[in-house]
Amino acid sequence: MSNIQFSEREALLFHSQGRPGKIEIVATKPMATQRDLSLAYSPGVAVPVLAIAADPATAYDYTAKGNLVAVISNGTAILGLGNLGALASKPVMEGKAVLFKRFADVDSIDIELATEDVDKFIAAVELMEPSFGGINLEDIKAPECFVIEQTLKERMNIPVFHDDQHGTAIIAAAGLINACHLTNRELGDIKVVVNGAGAASIACTELVKAMGVRADNVVMCDSKGVIYAGRTEGMNQWKSAHAVATDARTLADAVAGADVFLGLSVKGALTPDMVRSMAADPIIFAMANPDPEILPPDAKAVRSDAIIATGRSDYPNQVNNVLGFPFIFRGALDVRATSVNDEMKIAAARALADLARQQVPEEVAIAYGGVAPKFGREYIIPAPFDPRLMEIVPAAVAQAAMDTGVARLAIPDMDAYRETLKARLNPTTSILQLAYEGARRSPKRVVFAEAEEETVLRAAIAFREAGLGTPVLVGRDEVPDKLRALGVDDPSTYELHNSRNSPLIERMVDTLYARLQRRGYLRREVEALVNQDRNIFGALLLELGEADAMITGVTRTYAQTLRQILRVIDPVDGRRPFGIHVMVGRSHTVFMADTTVNERPDAAALADIAEQTAEVARRMGQEPRVAFLSYSTFGNPDGEWVDNVRDAVTILDGREVAFEYEGEMSPDVALNPAVMKNYPFSRLSGPANVLVMPGLQSANISAKLMRELGGNSVIGPMLVGLKHPVQIATMSATASELVTLAVLAAGGIAR
Repeated sequence: MSNIQFSEREALLFHSQGRPGKIEIVATKPMATQRDLSLAYSPGVAVPVLAIAADPATAYDYTAKGNLVAVISNGTAILGLGNLGALASKPVMEGKAVLFKRFADVDSIDIELATEDVDKFIAAVELMEPSFGGINLEDIKAPECFVIEQTLKERMNIPVFHDDQHGTAIIAAAGLINACHLTNRELGDIKVVVNGAGAASIACTELVKAMGVRADNVVMCDSKGVIYAGRTEGMNQWKSAHAVATDARTLADAVAGADVFLGLSVKGALTPDMVRSMAADPIIFAMANPDPEILPPDAKAVRSDAIIATGRSDYPNQVNNVLGFPFIFRGALDVRATSVNDEMKIAAARALADLARQQVPEEVAIAYGGVAPKFGREYIIPAPFDPRLMEIVPAAVAQAAMDTGVARLAIPDMDAYRETLKARLNPTTSILQLAYEGARRSPKRVVFAEAEEETVLRAAIAFREAGLGTPVLVGRDEVPDKLRALGVDDPSTYELHNSRNSPLIERMVDTLYARLQRRGYLRREVEALVNQDRNIFGALLLELGEADAMITGVTRTYAQTLRQILRVIDPVDGRRPFGIHVMVGRSHTVFMADTTVNERPDAAALADIAEQTAEVARRMGQEPRVAFLSYSTFGNPDGEWVDNVRDAVTILDGREVAFEYEGEMSPDVALNPAVMKNYPFSRLSGPANVLVMPGLQSANISAKLMRELGGNSVIGPMLVGLKHPVQIATMSATASELVTLAVLAAGGIAR
């Protein structure tokens, strides 16, 4: 459910480049020696085999079953594309598996079944019970999906969940709870009209009834009109279950005077006149995908008192299934639930509703242009990348499973369980997504200074088509032809500045000459710099207020590029600019500085670098623990190059900073808790996540080794400390990396 735009070529490249597809299998135990292999397979594997044969419940202890979900489809209802077959559904199912891992650390495998025979489908899935801890059904058309899910729930002793039905229902229910709260309504009193009678519509209807909405106050409509008692045309047993005695025969009839409209139908189904006829403070959930039953501005035009939700990210109150299914399965798996019942769904909905009412943390505010959203008519559903979701929703689901007797494993300490949930995921990944959302909500003008380069142009195209902001291209006359070659139909819609003939040249020369005239530069030399150097020209666009941020670096070395930038832009508040490499792992993030600028920083510089990197860490969702690294650990061995590191620690002592720090220490002491135990006096409460390097040689070498050899994602280097946000990429940067740096620069995370 998103309005993000991209080209077909970009989508195909994303899925095909490198290793085809989006998932792979990674071993969780070492496999380096013959002994490792003997334990993993024969003969060592015989021991857990016998243990499981004696007690099947131990399969959760000795195998991956307890954290493994099958994502299963036959491709009969793929997204909004229809019945395209099992094989065509595989990219979607792989994508679902990725979302499970990304949002809730649930492993999943996609399985596509080439059959439309309901009995064969059920038989195939039923036989998979020994392999998986849960089953997520996906993209199966109605009404077959109802039969499949219900039968599998009856026959299987693990959770079976059809997300197309229940995911939307749970998120919509959360929004409905809060909308009713804001309008002083009780669920038992509201009149609800549901437009659409497919899987999601029926699931929404059943869930809101289970939550207290009276059955006789719910009117369901399909393409033929109201589903009323006695209607025979186009009916089936699932529609009949929601037929009511009413004189209304059309959607317009039904919606008159209604409190709530739940739409899961088609674009334009709800007209402004229908909205005008609704009760005071109408609640409108127009969830048709990709275009809602009515656009929020059109509904607001006739009813300014309306509370509106859609499935789209470009309007407030997005009903997004990713808020639900990963966390519901997380909670269900953690208590080894036998099913996902109504109580667990309602618990998830209430947890989501409650989260939206809580004060939004600073990191979530990034998605809202730096202004924290407050519970109200335009914020009734939490942001999809709120890192608190992982802590709150699974705990609520797990508790409901235990309370209703479907949990086979009790969690004795829910507070401790919440802490383990928080530790499963790296909050930085959520912050990065929130930064992207923030860029869409508050788009900025970003200079792409090397627009003749294909990589840069692809990044600029992706930046614009994703709605992240406006790319300002700096390049020569051939740029429009290169844009056409990359699939842009009308290159004239892109803002292009040619440094040889731009109308801004005179202002730029005046500005730069005033800055450099007492540094030995003649005016004609300044004119040459402006005309010939794209980095000078791009930096002057920032200085003159013609753009908000800048990306460069793919055609020159980092040091050369920075020298050019510093001719135009000063450091902020007398600070020393420096670079940070960010290593992002599954459950941890490490910030390494200074990796790009200062060759031999003195003690004061190291202290400044520590403080500013700690600020960046906090903006990326981490509580900083700073280690000043050295070859020496607390004086052993002693040497001539450790005094500046020790003095930096003393400087921070005097500043009374609000974060943990320690040094000097070697990397193993800083990062390995077992080694750290040898130094009980250390002021770090856990492994360091900010590593302040003693000099540029060790820092840059370490960062590049980590990038080439490590298993983590690497962001950066991020340039920190300039008056205007400029990011200098590496010469090998990909288009995707350039887009990320542009977002971080425009969003103020790297500043």
